[in-house]
Amino acid sequence: MDISVVIPLLNEDESIQELHSWIAKVMLENNYSYEIIFIDDGSTDNSWNIIQELSSKATQVKGIRFQRNYGKSQALDAGFGLAKGAIVITMDADLQDSPDEIPGLYKLITEDNFDLVSGWKKKRYDNVITKNIPSKLFNWAARKTSGLKLHDFNCGLKAYKNEVIKTVKVNGEMHRYIPVLAKNEGFHNIGEKVVQHQARKYGVTKFGMDRFVNGFLDLITISFLSKFGKRPMHFFGLYGSLMFLFGFLSSIYIGTVKLYRVYANIKTILITDNPWFYIALTSMILGTLLFLSGFLGELIIKNNIQEKHYTIKEKINF
Repeated sequence: MDISVVIPLLNEDESIQELHSWIAKVMLENNYSYEIIFIDDGSTDNSWNIIQELSSKATQVKGIRFQRNYGKSQALDAGFGLAKGAIVITMDADLQDSPDEIPGLYKLITEDNFDLVSGWKKKRYDNVITKNIPSKLFNWAARKTSGLKLHDFNCGLKAYKNEVIKTVKVNGEMHRYIPVLAKNEGFHNIGEKVVQHQARKYGVTKFGMDRFVNGFLDLITISFLSKFGKRPMHFFGLYGSLMFLFGFLSSIYIGTVKLYRVYANIKTILITDNPWFYIALTSMILGTLLFLSGFLGELIIKNNIQEKHYTIKEKINF
């Protein structure tokens, strides 16, 4: 199979049929063998009924229905697990991503040998204050932290080699950082393509301003995990040992000075009246806690069993 199109959605019943027709038209014109995987992330409208109707008419249409709303990352993970196409393309279901971009993305993977190509919505039709400016700040921080020179990490329109999506594990709200996750797994040939962004035709956005706050927190998390996720003791153990050593040496110094002053009959103060005593004590306690955090982190990793944090209620055409 040439292409798998993976489409997570939540309450997009007005756009699903139009999106399917558009994708099918592009595939037919380019003679691609394909499948379209719709992942219904707990919709409360008529989305699932429409997916069922489409799948009964076209075997290329496949559906995954979640028990409830779990989030876009979980929806993508479910779609990635079942995708069979040599090239996997993700897009949103709100018609803001254009299926006409599929051939260009496909050629960049197959002809230019990119592992992953991320879309860049250079010209946007979103609200400047609530979306565009926060998005620019978010993408700037992501570039500086990850080292990837991408302009639009949050663009839903991306293309991947199948081995990339089978290797990368997407959970939490890490869908924004799939290129970073791919880079951490050794896929370094990552490109970018300017894609057309269209104004929303139906409904309203399902994401609020909190996505940018969560995005920055996830960015910190993934930055740490990329460096120390496999060996947390390298981070916690190092700084814990340094803090404990600082506190321990400070304690020896304080005790030595106290004994010297006592034996030399020099007026001195109680050790507990010396502020350095509390600094040293706190440093040793914090150092011990950091070291134990690294040790516990190592135990958790060694005993970690990857679990899917979502429940699939129903599947169609698989």
